[in-house]
Formats: sequence, C-alpha cells, structure tokens
Amino acid sequence: MLAIHNAARARVGVPPLAWDAGLAEAARAYAEDMARSDLFRHAPPALRRGQGENLWRGSRGAYGPDAMATAWTDEARLFVNQPTPLFSTTGRWQDVGHYSQIVWRSTTALGCAMASSATFDYVVCRYGPAGNVIGRTAF
Repeated sequence: MLAIHNAARARVGVPPLAWDAGLAEAARAYAEDMARSDLFRHAPPALRRGQGENLWRGSRGAYGPDAMATAWTDEARLFVNQPTPLFSTTGRWQDVGHYSQIVWRSTTALGCAMASSATFDYVVCRYGPAGNVIGRTAF
C-alpha cells in the first residue's frame, strides 16, 4: 500500500508518505467495525479526529493490496489540480476523492489495515493530516 501511494505521489512531484502505526491502528479498528457490521461507510468525522480516510471493499480473498490501492490511483485519469471540490473532469468530486487524498501535498503519513467478514474484505487507509480541504488544491 505504501509503495503504491508513494509512486502516485512521485508522479506528481509531492514528497512520499511515512508509515504511521497510530494511523494503522485507527484504520484497523474501523476496518474491524465494518467487517463486524458488514456496513460499508466512512467513519464519522468525530472518530477520524482530523484524519483523512479512503475505504475499499471487495469479495473476500479475491483481491490483493495492489488491486485495492490501484482502484484509488486509477482515479488520476479524471483528476485536475483545481480547488476542492472542483478537481474532477466529471464535475463529481466523488470520482477522484480517493486519488486526491493520496496525492495531497500536506498529507505526510499513512496507516492502513484490512479486516474481513464472511463475504467481504474491508480496507481502511487513514491519512494525516487529512486532505481534500475545501477551496485548496492537492499540490
């Protein structure tokens, strides 16, 4: 995960992320919560405490970490470095929000984790500090 994130960042000239055990622990706790409930949704802002968050869900055991992270980095094809939320060629910020968080210049740390239900693998990546700040560009 970290290597794919940092490769995407290198392509746009922003510094690499460092792995953060605290972010990984927060990601693990939330991934386990989603796996227990089988509900796929972002954590409430109060639980993220200023952390950015990318989520992924897929059939249990069907995907590796590269495919999971690539689903987010592939959004680059629709991204334009304009102020948030105007950074998508489609006009929908949701189409590039994972990618923009990955390449957000002021984000310096990453922690990810996966948990599984009987049916799905849930991946959570947490970012510090959070990106996708309204009115600001990613880099």
